[in-house]
Amino acid sequence: MKPKKPSTAASATGNKSRRTFIKNSATLAAIAAAGPLVNISPLFAAKRAGKDMINALQVGANSFVEEGVENVLEILQKRGSVNTVFLNTFTYGTGLASRQVPGQSYPDHGPQEPDKNFHGGNYAIPHPQYYKNTVLKDTTAKEYGNRDIVAEVVAASHKRGMKVFATIEDQWRNDVPGIDECREIDLMGRKAGTLCLFNPNVRSFWTDLATDTCASYNVDGIVVFNERNGPLLNALGASHLVTNIDPSKATCFCEYHQQEAKKYNINFDRAKEGYHKLDDFVKAALKGQRPGDGYYVEFQRIMLEYPEIVAWDKLFDIGKHQIVDDVYKAVKALGKKQLVGLHIEHVNSFNPFFRASRDYENLAQRVDFLKVVMYNNVGGERYAKFIHNMASTIFRDVPPEELMRFNNHLLGYSDKEAQLDKLGATGLSADYVYRETQRAIAGVKGKCPVLPGIDVGLPTGKNNHKQTPQDVYDATSAAYRAGANGVILSRKYSEMNLDLIDAAGRAIRDAMKG
Repeated sequence: MKPKKPSTAASATGNKSRRTFIKNSATLAAIAAAGPLVNISPLFAAKRAGKDMINALQVGANSFVEEGVENVLEILQKRGSVNTVFLNTFTYGTGLASRQVPGQSYPDHGPQEPDKNFHGGNYAIPHPQYYKNTVLKDTTAKEYGNRDIVAEVVAASHKRGMKVFATIEDQWRNDVPGIDECREIDLMGRKAGTLCLFNPNVRSFWTDLATDTCASYNVDGIVVFNERNGPLLNALGASHLVTNIDPSKATCFCEYHQQEAKKYNINFDRAKEGYHKLDDFVKAALKGQRPGDGYYVEFQRIMLEYPEIVAWDKLFDIGKHQIVDDVYKAVKALGKKQLVGLHIEHVNSFNPFFRASRDYENLAQRVDFLKVVMYNNVGGERYAKFIHNMASTIFRDVPPEELMRFNNHLLGYSDKEAQLDKLGATGLSADYVYRETQRAIAGVKGKCPVLPGIDVGLPTGKNNHKQTPQDVYDATSAAYRAGANGVILSRKYSEMNLDLIDAAGRAIRDAMKG
């Protein structure tokens, strides 16, 4: 379905907007690339294989409460050869917190029933003096009363010679006090479930949370998790996370985004008009209504007519990285030599559009280390989902199997990976971990360490591959062979069987010997 011709007034505005967009594109790139001056921590100055490497495992507060702090640390240290705990300190999501997700078998430790009391929030004890500039003041987790589980884990870990990093994740629930003032606005003017990163309440909250956590606790550092994508990728469904593609839900078009857009001379009306055209195109594509020139050509035509679409998408990235910069500066201002890390989401691995918006060298200058997701076992079904999503919109003219082969070439994937219809049943290979680790290390150009995230026990679909100890050993070993500065066993302890932790531990010990 060909987009309607814009009005004369809109076209005139568009011509001016395109001229100013071209004029200011360099400014956008410069702002997006700018980051704080980073001094690589002495923690990573040691040899690649040695006692100072970070070999971490992500653990939710619930596991320490339910299985005992000392018991969990004993398992991590002795069986998993782990020297660092990534303690989930703030989230309202169940990906990093809570027990095993519903519908999956329970691991061979911990409670064997659903976590019906899960609430989420801040598992540390918030100190009100740090939250004076935000309406998001009441985020205390409700599960464990006044128990300070963060203080307990830090004290017990340090006694064992283990480090603790607090992880904070941008996941929220709808009943958090003050959240309605912070929501993003979608293309149709509706309030979304996500929070606007340019909203001053939201921006202040993340700085306040990081400051409170690092000032109030003797943690060794903090890690920022934000797996959200910009409006363009969301409109196209260009992610494994999207199950119902709906461009009308693309965000954010709130007053704060409009104010920020003016700084870069991005025309709000033209951007919104472009996303409406994209909405029409994608919805028609999902119905199989093929444009005369084909799906991709029509998509490219819209992008050429409305360069403001890309500019608006880049604005989201600027806001996301601005939060990271804020957190970094706030933590460093405390003078406690705590490190700041950034979690790089899985879509970075198999989406060339996302890759183009994430330059490793740029990110490496913003933080002390990067945790890069390289989940190979669950990666098979995720990659397949991404391919099928893209084959339903802009690449609908291309058979999915051919699209995957083409994408493999773009990404540098091995031709030994399984065919599309078998990806879920096999997962991606350990070679994928090796290649992605090498790519990340080459990309940062020595500006910060790379810690691959290795999936251990992460749930897969009913008929998809179930991870074996050998799978874990091979993937963990591949990361070290590629030159990683350590690994982060993910996603959370409460979904990992002990034999999988054992396998990761063997791989870590073998790597340390070398």
